[in-house]
Amino acid sequence: MTAKPGWARMWRGRSYDLGRMTLPELWRAYATYPAILIYVGTGLAASLAAVAAARRWTDIAWPVLVLLAVYPFAWYLIHRFILHGRWLYKISWTATLWKRIHFDHHQDPHRLEVLFGAPATTLPTIAAVALPLGYAIAGWPGAAAALAAGLFTTCVYEFMHCIQHLNYKPRSRLIQRLKRDHLAHHFHNENGNYGIVSFMPDRLLATYYRQARDVPKSPTVYNLGYDLNEAHRYPRVMELTGAPPRDRPPSAFAASDAAG
Repeated sequence: MTAKPGWARMWRGRSYDLGRMTLPELWRAYATYPAILIYVGTGLAASLAAVAAARRWTDIAWPVLVLLAVYPFAWYLIHRFILHGRWLYKISWTATLWKRIHFDHHQDPHRLEVLFGAPATTLPTIAAVALPLGYAIAGWPGAAAALAAGLFTTCVYEFMHCIQHLNYKPRSRLIQRLKRDHLAHHFHNENGNYGIVSFMPDRLLATYYRQARDVPKSPTVYNLGYDLNEAHRYPRVMELTGAPPRDRPPSAFAASDAAG
C-alpha cells in the first residue's frame, strides 16, 4: 500500500478546534490543508499563464487591482444573500450544500474543517467572479491574472477567518477590530457584519454594527433560522447532521469570544 503524504495523514479523519489551538498549530494545519494547497497551486499556474500571455504589465496590474477592489463586495453579496439565505435548506440537494458551506460553521464556529471552504464550491465561485472581470479588462491574460489574484486573496481571507476564531489575541489593533466585528456576527447577531477582511460593504449597505448593544441579540445567530420547526418542515439538514439544530453555542468558550 502506498503511503499517504504527510498533509493527507494529518487531515484524514481529524477535527481541529480553534478554541484550543495555538498559533503555530494553526499555521501547520493551514499550510497542510488540501484546499489551501489547491488554491496556491492553481494560483501559481494562473500567474504563470498570465505572465506568459501578457503583452504589457497593465494586462496583469489592472485586473489584479480591480479584483482586489471588487472582492470584498463579492464576498459580502455571497455571504449575505446566499450563505444566509433561508431558501437553500428547503431543497434537498441544496440543503446538503448549505449545511457544508455555512450552517455547520455557525453551529460550531471553531471547527476548522468546516471553516475552510470546499474547493468544489469555492473554485467555481472564484472563477465566476474573476474570469469575466479580468477578461473584460485585458482579455485572457487579464482573466488569468484576476483568477490568480482571487485565489491568493482567498488564501488570505481563509487565514484571517481562522485567526478570528482562534483562541489568540492578535497584536495588531486592526486585526483585533476585525476579529471583534466578525465574532459579533457569530455570537450576537448574524444579520450584520458580513465581512472578513473588510467591513466597508457593511458600512455602505447599513449592516455594520460596532457594539453588541447597537443591535438586539438574535435568536437565530447559531442556526441561521433553521430551528426545530424548520427542521421538521425541511428535515434534510437535520438528517445529515444526525441531531436537531443547536440554538446556543456548543461550548463555554463561545461566551468569552462573544464578549471579546
